Amino acid sequence: MTSILCVALNPSIDIANEASRIVPTKKVRTRNQRQNIGGGGVNVARVLAEMGDTCDLLVMAGGATGEVFLDAVKKLPVNLHTVRIAGSTRIAFMVKDMETGEEFRFVPEGPVVSPAECEEARRFLDTGAWDYVVLSGSVPRGMPKDEYASMVRQLAGRNCRIILDTSGPALKAALDVGGLFLIKPSLDELEGIVGRSLSLEEAIKVCQEFIARGSVQYVAVSLAREGAVLVSAQDHLKLPSFQVKVGSTVGAGDSFVGGMLWALIHDYPVREAFRVGVAAGAATVMSEGTDLCRREDVLMLYQHGEDALDSAGLTSPRSVQKGRQP
Repeated sequence: MTSILCVALNPSIDIANEASRIVPTKKVRTRNQRQNIGGGGVNVARVLAEMGDTCDLLVMAGGATGEVFLDAVKKLPVNLHTVRIAGSTRIAFMVKDMETGEEFRFVPEGPVVSPAECEEARRFLDTGAWDYVVLSGSVPRGMPKDEYASMVRQLAGRNCRIILDTSGPALKAALDVGGLFLIKPSLDELEGIVGRSLSLEEAIKVCQEFIARGSVQYVAVSLAREGAVLVSAQDHLKLPSFQVKVGSTVGAGDSFVGGMLWALIHDYPVREAFRVGVAAGAATVMSEGTDLCRREDVLMLYQHGEDALDSAGLTSPRSVQKGRQP
C-alpha cells in the first residue's frame, strides 16, 4: 500500500458565509454558514479521504481554536500527528456577495511558533518512511521562510516523491535544493519567482529549465480561467478549464493536488493523473463555501468531460480527453 504524509504547518478553521450585498462601513448580515478545517496539507488529506484513501497528517495546532480544529480532524480517516503549540490556530473567513458573485477572503497570518515547536515538527519527518510527502500551504511566523527547503533537504535520499505547493521565497528556496517530484505554482507565482511577466510559451520554457537542472520532475501551472498546463522534461500538456457553475473557489488548488495524488497512488500515468487533478479542482469550484470536491463529481468530470457538463446543464468550451476507467 502506498504511504502518504501530508504536512500542514499553518492550518486553519475555514468559515464561509453568504451576504446579499457587501458594502463598506455598514453591518453586513450573513447566512448559510459553513465551517471546515483547512490549510493546504489538510485539504489534500480531505480530498484523499473523500476519494477513499488515507494518509498520515502532520499539523501544528494550539489554543481553543486548535481544540476545535483537532476535534474536526479526528473525524477524518487519517493518522493524525499533532505538534501542540502555545499560539492559537487561525480562523480564515470568506463571504460571498450573492449580488455580484464575488468572494471576499480574509486569511490571518496565524500564530507565532517557537524554535522548540519547529524542531518537534522536523523530528517527526525522521519517524517514518513515505512514498509521497506533500508540503503544502504557508509556514507560520517564527519558522524560517525556507523551512520547506530544509524539509526537502532532510527528506533527501529517502526514495520519496515530494509534492510542494507553496509560493514566493519558500518555493524558490526549495527549487534551489532540488529533488522535488511536483510543484504547482500559478502563472502569477511563477512570474514572481523569475521577476517578470511570462507568456505561456515562456512559462513552459522556465519550467523546463527547472526540470533540466534537477530542481523538479514535473510542474503543473495553474492558468486560472485558461486551464492548466503540465510540463515535463519531454513535453507539456495543456488542458482547458471546465466552465462549471461557480459555488466557491476555496480549496480548488489543494483539491487539484489531492486529486492528482490520488490518481498517482492508483497507478495512473502522470498525464492522466493531471487530468484527474483538473477534474478535482473543477469539482471543488462546483461546491459551496468551504466544501471540497465530491468523489462522484471528480470521476464524472474525468471520465466524461464535456458530456458530463452538458448532461448537468452546464457548458465547457472544449472537452477534456477521456482517460482510463478508474
